[in-house]
Amino acid sequence: MDLNAYRAEAEAFTESLLREYLLHYSGRKDDFEIEAIYDRHATLFSRDAVDSLRESRNRELLRFAVEGHIGQGVKSEEAELARREAALTVSVDGDEMPYRQAPVAQANETDPNRRAAIDSARNEVLERELNPLIHGATQRSHALARDLGWASMRALCEELGGIDLTVLAEQTEAFLAETESAYESAVEPELERHTGLGFEQLRRSDLPAFFRAPALDRVFPSERLLDALDATLAGLGLEGGAADNVIVDAEERPRKSPRAFCAPVVVPSEVHLVIPRVGGRDDYDALMHEAGHAEHYAHVDAALPFEQRQLGDNSVTEGFAFLMEHLTTDAAWLEDVLGADEAEPVRSHARATRLVFLRRYCAKLAYELQLHEARDLDAMRSVYASRLSGAVHVDWPSATWLSDVDPFYYSARYLRAWAFETHLRALLQERFGERWFAEPEAGAALRDWWSRGQAAGADELLAELTGARLDFSVLLEDLALA
Repeated sequence: MDLNAYRAEAEAFTESLLREYLLHYSGRKDDFEIEAIYDRHATLFSRDAVDSLRESRNRELLRFAVEGHIGQGVKSEEAELARREAALTVSVDGDEMPYRQAPVAQANETDPNRRAAIDSARNEVLERELNPLIHGATQRSHALARDLGWASMRALCEELGGIDLTVLAEQTEAFLAETESAYESAVEPELERHTGLGFEQLRRSDLPAFFRAPALDRVFPSERLLDALDATLAGLGLEGGAADNVIVDAEERPRKSPRAFCAPVVVPSEVHLVIPRVGGRDDYDALMHEAGHAEHYAHVDAALPFEQRQLGDNSVTEGFAFLMEHLTTDAAWLEDVLGADEAEPVRSHARATRLVFLRRYCAKLAYELQLHEARDLDAMRSVYASRLSGAVHVDWPSATWLSDVDPFYYSARYLRAWAFETHLRALLQERFGERWFAEPEAGAALRDWWSRGQAAGADELLAELTGARLDFSVLLEDLALA
């Protein structure tokens, strides 16, 4: 196989696919026309291509081919899912709202019963219209993994993903056990402050409103959102230059995805940052997180091969994203950039919500490890509800047992990234002080790290920068629950 020719076509495919993703999920295009893109590049994902790349020992291109082979096998379901999501509506007490905007309405709703009604109506639509498609795609992807010679999707991802999922699961199970006794006492005061509910009254439908925390809106004014990002980049000496490669879309559209995202269409020259407007701290968190991705991709060395610019261990880019997001809870950043006179309410709320997210993702990983080895897929519905309920201490509906799963154990990338970010933040504070975000020298360090793309995994990059070992237990100390 000519690897250079394969790389060139792989990059062309990725650009087309990401551009289609961008147009559809930003709400600018109704259809999600990925079938034709896969068909034009079908040879990338053939069985012959997979076998040739196995012989080449280029793990990242092999993983690209295998994941593309599976993506090709479920492209019809994925396209139909996106089309339905964009067209569906949710009815609550006679009010109709776009399916994708229901989570935004739920987060901003002050009445707990109406929040529950929105959640229930959305789950009903999910069960009726979307879950059958997701179920079929999941079964098909598992069958394709076995057809390629792996015992299960888990076995495929462990071999090609470069992550020891067993070790990570042991670390995250230990985190759940060690935070169990302190969990409610750490979270409940913030729950009561922002929703008026304790754990006894809490429903899963109340969590978006808890994360939204409108009482903190005075600290996070909507009109300052984009200016805050600009001020941060300017403080790091990152305005202009590669930053001009980032196109920010903060427009409101009815069919825009409620989930912010970064689309690195051409790395490093064309990177899109798409953010919906929910309000308050949610918007700042989402913008800064996706800006971490966008700045990373926009500063990658263009001379690197495709797989090092755009593939690799996404724990790295997620780590940079969490690093930028964490600034929204940093007392010095809140004071300098937003003029906040009291950061403690923000920090207390952030600590509580972070603990909820961490425990939720620990439970998700444990569930997904079972899901992707299961022969009886339907039996996993109850496992999902049990795992999530036990971790978050709220009755978790089973309707999202498949829609809550990102492909190829992406939950593991998030978990590793949370640990990776903790080390990066400590390193920047040690070198440049607590206001590292206002130091051009810190920006120069970030540019150096970003320029490497994802040639090294999070483990390798962390070892090079600090000599430390990537271990999820670092989050225990960072949360300071004791």
